[in-house]
Amino acid sequence: MDWLDRMNNAMDYIEHNLTEKISYDKIAQIACCSTYHFQRMFPFITDVSLSEYIRRRRLTLAAFELQTRDVKVIDVAFKYGYESPEAFSRAFKNLHGVTPMSARDKGVSLKAYPKMTFSVSIKGDVEMDYRIEQRESFEMFGVYGMISKGMEQAFQEVPQFRLKCDEDGSVDLMNNLLGRFHDTLLHAAIYDHTETAFKYMICYNLPKGLEIPERFTKLSVPELTWVIFSVPQCEFQNLWKRIYSEWFPTSDYEQVDGPGFEMYYGMGGHGLGEIWLPVKKK
Repeated sequence: MDWLDRMNNAMDYIEHNLTEKISYDKIAQIACCSTYHFQRMFPFITDVSLSEYIRRRRLTLAAFELQTRDVKVIDVAFKYGYESPEAFSRAFKNLHGVTPMSARDKGVSLKAYPKMTFSVSIKGDVEMDYRIEQRESFEMFGVYGMISKGMEQAFQEVPQFRLKCDEDGSVDLMNNLLGRFHDTLLHAAIYDHTETAFKYMICYNLPKGLEIPERFTKLSVPELTWVIFSVPQCEFQNLWKRIYSEWFPTSDYEQVDGPGFEMYYGMGGHGLGEIWLPVKKK
């Protein structure tokens, strides 16, 4: 069974259980990968988090039922996993722009999110340079911000956060502590994922014996195996998507729990980049 079949079977499981409790572990098992890897991979491929996709599908079916059947709002709310009509009404209005009761009005406009399926797309015409390395544990230090899990939001929020760190003096202070020129590029760590957000840290390797001010946070990284991708001209956004949609589906590796890194080398405006992800063989 190939990757496309496994992913479509996982989508079938979700679709058949929209009125039941959905197990992320079961979804990952069907896709033949770890839960952690599936949850990291899914938004890069689809541009929506797994939890948000499930929410949209449930509220789409709920809208269909309210429009076409004589059902009570409270019954539809409980059917699609909401603990109260109030919670259901808030979620319904956030997605559709109207209340559940208004869904029955003639001419009302609602949103429908169809079931996702995966199909063959012709890609891979541009090579991806990578290497596999085993690294001992190390420590990083820096400042972090919370970034939204949705890829479109994340790709907007990350540059804003990096600009903030430039403007508030965090980058200059880190380079001063490290004895480097003020416009020397720093790295970024991506870690502590939740269903809605993750931490994005502007950081650098912590030299032994260096005392850091309280405004900075330490990040301890255990010994791990890494897949490391070269990023020409630091075009990170495009390569992130290609890693999850092209490299992982055809490789013998999957991502494991641990921070990912965007490594920047050089001076401002003239940098080279790498993406580091912790992996194991399937």
